[in-house]
Amino acid sequence: MSTSETRDPRKEFGAAVFAAAQKNPAVVALSADSGGSSGLGEFQKTWPGRYFEFGIMEQGVVGVASGLATTGRIPVFCAIAPFVTSRPYEMVRNDCGYMRQNVKIVGRNGGITYSDLGSTHHSLEDFAIMSMIPGMVVLCPQDPNEIRNAVAAMIEHTGPVYMRIGNEPLPVFTQDKPFVIGKGSLLREGKDISIISTGTLTWPALEAARELAAKGLSAEVIGMPTVCPLDEDLITASARKTGRIITIEEHYIPGGLGSAVAAVCAQNQPVPIKMLGLPKAYAGSGPYKDIMSYYGLDAAGIAKAVEGFCGK
Repeated sequence: MSTSETRDPRKEFGAAVFAAAQKNPAVVALSADSGGSSGLGEFQKTWPGRYFEFGIMEQGVVGVASGLATTGRIPVFCAIAPFVTSRPYEMVRNDCGYMRQNVKIVGRNGGITYSDLGSTHHSLEDFAIMSMIPGMVVLCPQDPNEIRNAVAAMIEHTGPVYMRIGNEPLPVFTQDKPFVIGKGSLLREGKDISIISTGTLTWPALEAARELAAKGLSAEVIGMPTVCPLDEDLITASARKTGRIITIEEHYIPGGLGSAVAAVCAQNQPVPIKMLGLPKAYAGSGPYKDIMSYYGLDAAGIAKAVEGFCGK
């Protein structure tokens, strides 16, 4: 585990797509007026014939991506998260999901990382709506290593995939190893409570666990970079071990990771569960760190919520 450096998730994503395209000529990149911001500039320069810029017409891009997939291409479409999920949802549902097309959709600046641009640019329902499409894999890698390896796994996977990445620089804290879709990882062992997190909030969850350990509270931390399908075995085993779960996500509380974890536990190992996320309301605008602190989604807020849930 290394925390001495942080990296731009969009650049890591772009480099990973470039590496995948070097190995597999079927990989093509699609953009809706956001290729440079998505880290795909080098791809465009190197393979202009495999890079397609459409301008702001996300619904059409999804249809073209589905068509390209029928010819054996592996389309990777990346743009701002709400504009590749909410705006073209019918096309994603029907053209990619119903037709089982091998299309990879990547939402960048997920959650509220476009905090200053307001609710139109926040993506707080993407886990919920994308997970409801049969056969759709939903990924939310947690650090630069996982972003690179998740891209490789996404390209290798046959079928539609949605991946969310953020905007804020990320510390490196996971092992550089092959990404297995549908598998979580035990990042810290504990016995009093299980913290299950995904995406950009896993690092604050680990920081919170270290704060709690200093106060005598032992928190187990599970990283869940695949939101759908979930690692049910890991969740069940941790619930059985600690008897209490708190979920952490940069998503609305209803319909996200917490709801999915609760469903798993209801069927396999019922335990008390608290869900941390954003309330089902339009979030405010402002500096990202300030908003995360306001909603109790920084390390201090997570630690406070865990202490309250454990009655300490």
